[in-house]
Amino acid sequence: MSRRTPLPPPPPPVEIQSWPGREARLADRARAMGELNRRLLGGGRLAVFLVWVATLQLGWGLAGGGLVVLEDSIDLISAMLVLVPMAIGLGVLVPAVSFLARGVWRDREAYNRLLRWAALDSDPVGDARLREPVLSAAWLVLSFALCAVGLWVSLAAPAELVGPGLGGYGTVAYLMGAALGLWIPGLAGLVKAIRHYRFAVRLIAPEGSRGHSPDSDDVPGDRSASSERPRHG
Repeated sequence: MSRRTPLPPPPPPVEIQSWPGREARLADRARAMGELNRRLLGGGRLAVFLVWVATLQLGWGLAGGGLVVLEDSIDLISAMLVLVPMAIGLGVLVPAVSFLARGVWRDREAYNRLLRWAALDSDPVGDARLREPVLSAAWLVLSFALCAVGLWVSLAAPAELVGPGLGGYGTVAYLMGAALGLWIPGLAGLVKAIRHYRFAVRLIAPEGSRGHSPDSDDVPGDRSASSERPRHG
């Protein structure tokens, strides 16, 4: 993550803004918002997100699966052999969790900057391209699928796989960990998709209807270009 290109900076403070005219301001605004939108919802971002979710499940499969084996191990040698894949699993799991957590933080920062650029001016026609309905729907559907599978793993799977003659506490711990590894990224993806949809609707809504939207305070300083323009140097 640290090697990636940094996010576009937020707009400069009002007192030092020096665009020669509104067209120049809108051009910079469109460029920054397009890049931030791509960082949030781009197809590459979605692919990387799914790869790291799969990596997290792989790491937990090795680390958590060892708990199931240890529960049934009856000799010291077997138990020690299980520690090797568990250690490998933790080595895979920790970077996956770290990447997903940093991804959530980075998305939040990108979204805040997107709001600040959106509040700089109003351009509903130009902003219509930021809706990204296909990518938004892809994030929504895939994130919902992760949550649905996580729900099944946390509720239905233990009822079928845990009990007399079946799995014990190790199996329960493994299933709960696998469910969390699906639930948490899935919820993060759902929040992102829904938040972007609401943002896009407000962004291209007629100016007269924005002030009456119950969510209009989500955009700091949301205003039309005619009500309060930034000062020019």
